[in-house]
Amino acid sequence: MTHIATKPVAFGLALAAALPLSLSTASPATAAGTPDGTAGTVEEARLSQTAPREILRRSGFDGWAREFRQGLARVTSYPEAGRYVESQGRALWRRAVDRAQGRGPDGGDLSRDDDRPLYWARLGMTKELRQWRPDFRLTADRRNTLLGKLERGSRGQDSIELPAGKRVLRIVVTGFDPFQLDADPRRSNPSGAAALALDGTMVRTASGRPARIEAAVFPVRWADFADGTVERTLLPHVRRGPRQVDLFTTISQGRPGQFDVERTNGAWRGGYPDNARESRTETVPIPAGVPTVTPQPQWTTTTLPYARITAARTGPYPVVDDTTVTEIPAGGAEPVERADGPTPGSTARAGGGGDYLSNEIAYRATLLRDAVRRPSLPGGHLHTPVLEFGPSNTDPEDGRITDPAFVRNRVAISGQVRAIVTVAASEVSSEAASATASPKPRG
Repeated sequence: MTHIATKPVAFGLALAAALPLSLSTASPATAAGTPDGTAGTVEEARLSQTAPREILRRSGFDGWAREFRQGLARVTSYPEAGRYVESQGRALWRRAVDRAQGRGPDGGDLSRDDDRPLYWARLGMTKELRQWRPDFRLTADRRNTLLGKLERGSRGQDSIELPAGKRVLRIVVTGFDPFQLDADPRRSNPSGAAALALDGTMVRTASGRPARIEAAVFPVRWADFADGTVERTLLPHVRRGPRQVDLFTTISQGRPGQFDVERTNGAWRGGYPDNARESRTETVPIPAGVPTVTPQPQWTTTTLPYARITAARTGPYPVVDDTTVTEIPAGGAEPVERADGPTPGSTARAGGGGDYLSNEIAYRATLLRDAVRRPSLPGGHLHTPVLEFGPSNTDPEDGRITDPAFVRNRVAISGQVRAIVTVAASEVSSEAASATASPKPRG
């Protein structure tokens, strides 16, 4: 997600006692001002535009909403609805992953690596579910629960399956939906495309040790993050256990022409409008019911092997160790941009990745890492280059939904993400091997 900073830029550990299952399960897609969740959302309204319709048609995803509606019409009870909605959400995710990885029919002439069919097909399904009027009584809370199941299943959030044992490294990566769609509804998000390309794949580290990658994507909506979608997805995998993750990286679209490994993340929301046209300017709110750090820190830090990543040859784009932040210094009143990270006692106004949801997902994920007492777990945030259309296809009013340069750049970005993750995994594998080989001290 683009380095958005909306302001002028010039810890002790305590685990929460509540279980993560107490997180809110309210629908993340409920429209503002419609507590029953039945009115269409801002995102769903964009489905009427030409570009989304063409994306769906040229990928073969234009029938998902219709078939989903037909299936809903056969549902006769709420428990059955829960099972059906969950299965169809997961089926959509699996179809998008399969298409991106070359399995099954391509469905049309749109490039297989495209992340946009998943986004627009999901919105078609949420719109159908929101408008559904079953013969049995469906309360607002239950409808919102169903919407939440559909969201999580179709984003890969509830199907992360990491292997047990020590033979295979376990990696989780996350991407984002397309965003800034009011300016250009044709937009794609290379982080989402990379997530689809990587989900369920294996890479081999420099030592020869295999690593399994599991992926999920997240919405560009402030409300979902406040409701705990990040913590709900990641907590089962970052906490200790036989399938605990060995490496994680959240990914979003950043600056033109380069990757950034973000060194520092800030506890501040800068207010830039999200895909629902909502704005939040506040300290990052931590949901009740998850392990956290108290008092809430202003900053968290990457534990990705950034020196190794930035030094490696991973692809056509340079990879930068981004150490910049924007802070209000201790005792100060105005934001100050610093090139070398925050100063002691300062208040966050932007992390290296800005003050939008890319910074926030990095902050939440690394805060969760610290809260479960795994401070050395390698994890942090990677910003990709901005994905741009070809030079003759820049006008959203009359431009094409795809072009050769657009596809070529997205494929290159996804390939370099894979290479960067492999480099990071190789460092983890090397450190683990060194630790195993070190003789134990005699007592």
